[in-house]
Amino acid sequence: MQTHLSPEFKNTAEGREAEAILRKCVHCGFCTATCPTYQLLGDELDGPRGRIYLIKQVLEGEAPTRKTQLHLDRCLTCRNCESTCPSGVEYGHLVDIGRKLVDERVPRPAGEKALRWALKEGLPSPLFAPAMKAGQAVRGLLPEALKNKVPPKQEAGAWPRRAHARKMLMLEGCVQPAMMPNINAATARVLDAAGIETVLAPKAGCCGAVKFHLNDQEGGKEQMRRNIDAWWPHVAAGEGEKGGGVEAIVMNASGCGVTVKDYGHLLKDDPAYAAKAARISELTRDLSELMPELVGELQGKVKAQAGALVFHPPCTLQHGQQLRGGVETLMGALGFQVTLAASESHLCCGSAGTYSVLNPEIACQLRDRKLGNLQASAPGTIISANIGCITHLQSGTATPVRHWVEVLDSALMP
Repeated sequence: MQTHLSPEFKNTAEGREAEAILRKCVHCGFCTATCPTYQLLGDELDGPRGRIYLIKQVLEGEAPTRKTQLHLDRCLTCRNCESTCPSGVEYGHLVDIGRKLVDERVPRPAGEKALRWALKEGLPSPLFAPAMKAGQAVRGLLPEALKNKVPPKQEAGAWPRRAHARKMLMLEGCVQPAMMPNINAATARVLDAAGIETVLAPKAGCCGAVKFHLNDQEGGKEQMRRNIDAWWPHVAAGEGEKGGGVEAIVMNASGCGVTVKDYGHLLKDDPAYAAKAARISELTRDLSELMPELVGELQGKVKAQAGALVFHPPCTLQHGQQLRGGVETLMGALGFQVTLAASESHLCCGSAGTYSVLNPEIACQLRDRKLGNLQASAPGTIISANIGCITHLQSGTATPVRHWVEVLDSALMP
């Protein structure tokens, strides 16, 4: 796609990156066939190709409007279009640039601005855990919309105490320890059964995705730098002559994983952090990426439970990280009966970080469509790999929705 950048963008890092991405686009329209919002709304501007044109217009000097902002807001950033695109257009990076430029030029209504501020400041805050605890205590009295965002209180179970020669860092996350603490504990127990010790860096917190995708990009980058500082002593110890450090940084929330794997790109222009960020990204592994190795270690230690499981692969796993087939294949190798939805397994469930709060009508339509496909096989349990998807899907069904590592953990033999 030929582009003529406006002088104000021509010599900027954002302008150059956006232009390089735009030049790959041949406006073929393949992306519209797999875009969830285009399928629901049928508007060209609510599909990737239309949004690319909107961003191009801004970069070429046309003033964006509130309408421009709304079309970009309605994008789930599921990156399904990247999986479909024959030209390798990095749409996710382009829409980050486009949203930032539009938000700098188009003021938001006060109520919308306040909600976005509350989300970006509240979710990663130390106050989130006590707020969630209070919400769980009165959950039965909450309005349905709020109740859907407050899962019942969950017990985490014991953290393993054994030391192992092999060690891996794990990001606890910002909302996961308060909402579903058993996911982290289950991950540690499964790794322990495979002879791997889980290491936590207390000063590491939110991966930065919440603030970054709500257009506080500098705030998000500060959280990324803080995590790098927290992890670096463990990483550096593993690369010295004596060893003893960690061999990987494991992610059990695919939304965090896709962001941390992007640290190298997002901080590439930061001279103090670029090299460290690239190394952190290289070391980051989704938990499912360890499974080929873990299966051998776990054989004979797992008694697979009866009952059909259907797996919903989050967009951040299958499109953002381009990881497909690992969970269902390797759980199957341990004796579990796992399938994908027979239809539309590639489509977003509507959770998409804070999207389900900011765009509840579209999010619930996508959730119900997804659940219809998942429940067609009458599974005993729906499994996924990201806390946002799990919470969002559970709000629309009585069928249990769990992280796949919790199911694996509960099948470990004593």
